Amino acid sequence: MNVQYMFGIVGFPVIEVALAAQMAGIKYVGMRNEQAACYAASAVGYLTGRPAVCLVVSGPGLTNALSGMANSNMNCWPLIVLGGSSDTDQETMGAFQEFPQVEACRLYSKFAARPSSLAAIPIVIEKAVRTSIYGRPGSCYVDIAGNYVNTMIKRSDLRYADCCLPAPISLADASQVHKAVQALRSARQPLVIIGKGAASSRAEGSIRKLVEECGLPFLPTPMGKGVVPDNHPNCVSAARSSALKNADVILLLGARLNWILHFGLPPRYQPDVKVLQVDICAEELGNNVKPEASLLGDINAVTTQLLEQLRGAAWTVPSNSTWWQTLKAKIKTNEEHTNALASQTSLPMSYYNVFRYIREELPKNCIIVSEGANTMDIGRTMLPNYEPRRRLDAGTFGTMGVGLGFAIAAAMVAKDQNPEQRVVCVEGDSAFGFSGMEVETICRYNLPIILIVVNNNGIYSGFDEDTWSAMMKSGDPATSVPPVSLKPNSRYEQVMTAFGGKGYFVRTPEELQRALKTSFAETRIPSLINVMINPQSDRKEQEFPWLTRSNL
Repeated sequence: MNVQYMFGIVGFPVIEVALAAQMAGIKYVGMRNEQAACYAASAVGYLTGRPAVCLVVSGPGLTNALSGMANSNMNCWPLIVLGGSSDTDQETMGAFQEFPQVEACRLYSKFAARPSSLAAIPIVIEKAVRTSIYGRPGSCYVDIAGNYVNTMIKRSDLRYADCCLPAPISLADASQVHKAVQALRSARQPLVIIGKGAASSRAEGSIRKLVEECGLPFLPTPMGKGVVPDNHPNCVSAARSSALKNADVILLLGARLNWILHFGLPPRYQPDVKVLQVDICAEELGNNVKPEASLLGDINAVTTQLLEQLRGAAWTVPSNSTWWQTLKAKIKTNEEHTNALASQTSLPMSYYNVFRYIREELPKNCIIVSEGANTMDIGRTMLPNYEPRRRLDAGTFGTMGVGLGFAIAAAMVAKDQNPEQRVVCVEGDSAFGFSGMEVETICRYNLPIILIVVNNNGIYSGFDEDTWSAMMKSGDPATSVPPVSLKPNSRYEQVMTAFGGKGYFVRTPEELQRALKTSFAETRIPSLINVMINPQSDRKEQEFPWLTRSNL
């Protein structure tokens, strides 16, 4: 099955399953919470294209993992969840942690099943692995009854299936390809949007050729960053709102017109914009807008189809066109504004100050994990990605708590594939709180992850120590302290030092620069840099709010 990693928390009845996995050569990582274990396993699926396993105990162990399953399914990442469950001969009797696990998981997965016998387990596992990677990838659940775990069976009685083949690659209908090419050739203001699906498809080579040979401006979605490098001259991320608002033809490569792209609707887009939609999932075609052309197929294969026809027509967008001049002017203005915010010297620091110094130290091939509100959103614009599948964040489901699980997964994959590659996890202080105890996991496995907590004492915004103290004295904190606030100046770095890693508490640019340089120099020791910023620091003013709301 080529499954290499398992994340989980052991207990009755799955301890022996974890031991057997290790004996079979699968790397087992024991986590501190099933949610984080499931997030980690799903991230491996995205980074490698093959599912990892999340192993959980019955009942609450499984329900804790449901958030990870839902996140995996929404992100279209392959994942296998193995859940221990009550013995078959105790069903409906009120067995220990008895719960309708298969039924519960059907809402959160592509496939959920309980093998009918011990002999059937191999064929069910094969189907789960195959289903997780075929078509639109997603999560799959296999229920393992407790009395199966230690039962003996003759090898000859097992029902084996041949290991699943690589996922089949499909091409788009030729007439739809022709229609898309005609629309592009007639466009005056075309735009390519590169989604997470393009990264999953390993389409970076064909998309870069398309962008460069046709002179097309492109806009990556958050996890589409790096499919074509962020520093490529055709990248228009710094003019995102203007590009979306003024494009007359949009080629949508593995991106959904959901909340991240404002549903493809006015006023973010032209009312008559032509959308050329490329997706591996037929049900996605036509969601929220009627496409000018619907290209069902593998992103890499379909991009190659488009490129071949556009090459034949010798079509390109002139670099001196009015469209390019408009975009470049907007990019210049926005970058100047961002750089001015990043260069401010007042204390306490702002998000932009912090990201400026982080950006200066980041290796080009590092994996960036990010979650939080402003921390993640501003980080998207200021922390560049130069290679595909090098950014992991809250994703389509907007899930908080994914950061440390993702970072652990990325570090495990990097350790095997590229030991010199660094993993940098940038968290808001609220986001860190969801899974902060996974710091112990990081130290236990000696994963050289650099955690950076951008600490504004709250959710979205917080308060300084004097204001906090005054509020605490004014009455019952449950009624006098605003819900967005967290305890000011919390020493999160001490969580790291408690388990043997390095911790840094910083307030100034000089302290931040020293901590970053030291952390990157330490190639074998985990570190956490707790960066205090202005509690009222916010993102720069935007043309449109980041979250599209209904006006109905």
